[in-house]
Amino acid sequence: MTNWINTVSRDHVERAVRGRFTQANHGKPHMLRKMARGDWIVFYSPRTEYPKGEPLQAFTAIGQIVDDEPYQDETSPDLQPWRRSVDFLPCTETPIKPLLEELDFIEDKQRWGYKFRFGVFRIDDHDLEVIRKAMTE
Repeated sequence: MTNWINTVSRDHVERAVRGRFTQANHGKPHMLRKMARGDWIVFYSPRTEYPKGEPLQAFTAIGQIVDDEPYQDETSPDLQPWRRSVDFLPCTETPIKPLLEELDFIEDKQRWGYKFRFGVFRIDDHDLEVIRKAMTE
């Protein structure tokens, strides 16, 4: 099992939770193909809205991948993003700053936001547990 972080604005995360899906990299499939059923995915939202919402810097959702392959959604004739199905946990939006010292994936605590520029990336079990505990307890 692999643990992932997906960097997505809160307004897009809210849509994903309602629709029980995730998408990444503006609807491209390459990172979604690396995910497997049972993988955990945490959503980090730098902003409230895409592209220029207010700064948020919080974990906004957490869930598990529940399908075996990405699928293409027909949102509109011009937009057909690739997605994965997710079962989301009940959780509380959680600011990242109080967790920075505990998170191993953030190597440079002064420039902690850099890692999120990659959009989707892997984290280890320790970091997943730190985030999950903060979001669900």
